[in-house]
Amino acid sequence: MMKLKIRKIAYQLHVWLGLMSGLIIVILAATGCILAFEDELKPLIHPRRYFVEQTGSKKLPLAELSLRAAKALPDSVTIKRVQISSDPSRTYIFRTLKMNNDAATFWGTYIYYYRVYVDPYSGEVREVEDAKKDFFEIVLNLHRRLLLGEKTGKAITGYSTLIFMMILLSGLVIWYPRKMSKAMLKGMFFIKTSANWKRITYDVHNVLGFYEVIPLLLICYSALIWSFTDVDHWVENTLNGGIAKEKKAESKVPEGTFTRQKDILNLVGNRMLKDLHGRKSALISFPRTEEGTYYTELTTDNRYYRNINYNSDQYSGKVLQYRSYKDQKGSGSALRERNYDLHTGSILGTPGRLIYFLAAIIATSLPVTGFIMYLNKKKKKPKKKSKS
Repeated sequence: MMKLKIRKIAYQLHVWLGLMSGLIIVILAATGCILAFEDELKPLIHPRRYFVEQTGSKKLPLAELSLRAAKALPDSVTIKRVQISSDPSRTYIFRTLKMNNDAATFWGTYIYYYRVYVDPYSGEVREVEDAKKDFFEIVLNLHRRLLLGEKTGKAITGYSTLIFMMILLSGLVIWYPRKMSKAMLKGMFFIKTSANWKRITYDVHNVLGFYEVIPLLLICYSALIWSFTDVDHWVENTLNGGIAKEKKAESKVPEGTFTRQKDILNLVGNRMLKDLHGRKSALISFPRTEEGTYYTELTTDNRYYRNINYNSDQYSGKVLQYRSYKDQKGSGSALRERNYDLHTGSILGTPGRLIYFLAAIIATSLPVTGFIMYLNKKKKKPKKKSKS
């Protein structure tokens, strides 16, 4: 009796929560599919941005390249970071942006957002991109915020993700049959392609939903960590067991006027190029305050938790902090560092990304097939009892 009651509650939750959030789930899942292989697609779509015409024997100093990128931008706009590939045929990508998190829409959120693609050998500015108009950037914001701004959009997608997690868990309860039999067991794991379209719709929803429930739950969990700061801190602190976090590195502000900024940037850039050998790419974020540092992040492969990063003093170039994923203290911090890889499937490499891509496609179909099933059930008319 209790099991039947739980099953009935799970069914009602599954149906009504699905009807409430179905459209948003379709948008989040569909945009996730588009973004799955963004890094691979962009260089194919825009080869001029990403590739130089001819490689040279030596690259120009980072300070010189940064200056040329800055000159290509409007006045008062400063470069904030540079992305560098270990592929010698790739351009350097300089980026700067300014945001208004109180804005109500995506277009109002970005006051400006530019990417400058520079040939590191000749110093030629290959292209200045207004990233606010970039297709993938718009899709990313649709995925994260529904184009509704930081506050409203983040709340809607966050709670929709929480609802989707509840839908998945209630779906598992419904998926498990009341009585186990050979026929039931077959229906749990296989789609009956010879059946009518209503049964096929049911099987597609039921069977495919089960096969992808684990990656979809991991996607939901990792999204909730980004959406709810309190949950993020609670999970990390609980798993860390009271281990104190490492203090943020700060540059030591020198007395008097500092005039060696170009020399220090070149020092940081040369160190990065040396460390980049045998790795995939590097990212250098420039200091934004007097105590800020040059933050360098080295990527080995598509698993971002394996990144190596360090902070360099902006006045001396000295490395202040060096961190590797092998040096992480506390299981909470280790899990938090893997959050992006859990969300994209890259924690398992390319096979994981493909599994997640398939999961996102199925997630896009689940609200659709669920809604069709709901309409089919509504159309069913109760049979009239014959009068005796």
